[in-house]
Amino acid sequence: MRIDAHQHFWLYNPVRDAWIGDDMQTIRRNFLPNDISQTLKDNQIDGIIAVQADQSHHETHFLVELAQVYKVIKGVVGWVDLRAENIEEHLQGFSEIPIIKGFRHIIEAEADADFLSRAHFQRGIEALTTYGYTYDLLIGSQHYKSTLACVAANPQQKFMLDHMAKPPVKSGQFDEWAVFIRELAAFPEVYCKISGLVTEADWKNWKVGDFESCIAHAVDCFGTARICFGSDWPVSLLAARYEDCLQIAAAHLTDFTAQELRGFWGENATRFYGLK
Repeated sequence: MRIDAHQHFWLYNPVRDAWIGDDMQTIRRNFLPNDISQTLKDNQIDGIIAVQADQSHHETHFLVELAQVYKVIKGVVGWVDLRAENIEEHLQGFSEIPIIKGFRHIIEAEADADFLSRAHFQRGIEALTTYGYTYDLLIGSQHYKSTLACVAANPQQKFMLDHMAKPPVKSGQFDEWAVFIRELAAFPEVYCKISGLVTEADWKNWKVGDFESCIAHAVDCFGTARICFGSDWPVSLLAARYEDCLQIAAAHLTDFTAQELRGFWGENATRFYGLK
């Protein structure tokens, strides 16, 4: 089963979706599975992971409702307030909805560099581990230190690094990012999505070769069994077609064996998220 491990859906709301700025007119509209279904079929993608874009329980239920209608959604990464005093109660409720595989918080938008290592958030991560949920890491460079501390404090928790921690493709100044990736990859329960790269490059003038060094570094650090493909559609439309995202990944996997390719394009994500 070929899996795109990172897609978003929304009914555009200019207030809620204020993060979609004036330079993002391309994605200032509704996006639902019907908008991508034929493209997925054309590119032999069998299923996708729907990932939260809004921080509300309503968002989680919205994605669940989509999954009930669109069978291409094989798993949901929703949102839950990990800092809530009654986090266990929330997770108990969500545990009755098997399509929910894990959760995410938009850490990159948090000014607090230590957000991930705060006591209330750590308590939430511990609850995720108890209930067997995955956690997607969406971070900025200011969160490198606390991310490593969080992962180290929760060795049994399964973490997925979104968008390779957004390497600075446009500037090419990879040194700090590269050190972080190597340190994070040392934790065996952390996986990495080769996703979201095109919007870290020059949106109008990127080349496939621009991504060679950062993808190679991620593969070298995480190995072939802990990486997977994600498009970050429809955000990726700001800089590329869906087929371009596939090409960027495929162009840098030429040394993979047939088994390693099956892992990258689906089996690794299936194993991580517990897909059926």
